[in-house]
Amino acid sequence: MQCAVVLQVRSVMTDRVDLKGQAAIVTGASRGIGRAIALTLAAHGAQVTLAARDAADLARVAGEIAAAGGRALSVPTDMADEAAIVRLVQATLTQWGRLDIVVNCAGIGIYGPLETTSTADWERLMAVNARGPFILCRETLPYLKQAGAGHIINVASVVGVKGYVNQAAYSASKHALLGMTKVLAQEAQAYGIRVHALCPGGVDTDMAAQARPDLDRSILMSPQEMADIVLFLLGQRGNAVIDLICVRRATAAPWFD
Repeated sequence: MQCAVVLQVRSVMTDRVDLKGQAAIVTGASRGIGRAIALTLAAHGAQVTLAARDAADLARVAGEIAAAGGRALSVPTDMADEAAIVRLVQATLTQWGRLDIVVNCAGIGIYGPLETTSTADWERLMAVNARGPFILCRETLPYLKQAGAGHIINVASVVGVKGYVNQAAYSASKHALLGMTKVLAQEAQAYGIRVHALCPGGVDTDMAAQARPDLDRSILMSPQEMADIVLFLLGQRGNAVIDLICVRRATAAPWFD
């Protein structure tokens, strides 16, 4: 397993990534990291299916992509709803006729001490952050196998590899996602599908502001920096494979200690 601390990967390598003819699903695409990833993939030629719960926000992102000359399909999707995830996959195949890239970026955060965390909150976190990506991976695998060189990128979190006070349930959901990713990478390897995990620390999103209101947002990483890392991963089709990227803000302690 490789774990790299990445501060910036925008380079000639990512500038040259060509995704023309490829089709992608990006969940959580209405805002934050997911939006940045969707815009970046479209800018590099991918046909992108945008998934999130808010139809109006999705439409705005699709409009941004179209205005820049890209192609996007909006499919409002609740990642806690299995039937909705199945419809998302089928809508993608109907629209683009293929599938090459899956980015699981949708997630929710509920925070507080373990002793005051309700069972309902635990189950909601698991449903969206772990069960939803599991279903999407399962439903898309047959079509990624057809592509023969697909990518799955699961956006976990620093809390997928460590724990924070008041984030027990959230951390458990991200640990679950990371564990599934490790197994899926082995199961999909024989089909040319590369499965990656991205575990960012503090990124300037609404969720980060909710989880850590004590942090100065000016020191947080940008969603675009995460999108650049995803693009970097998609550009690697040689003999080198990166399984896991852990990325921290420059002011945080190295190695996530």
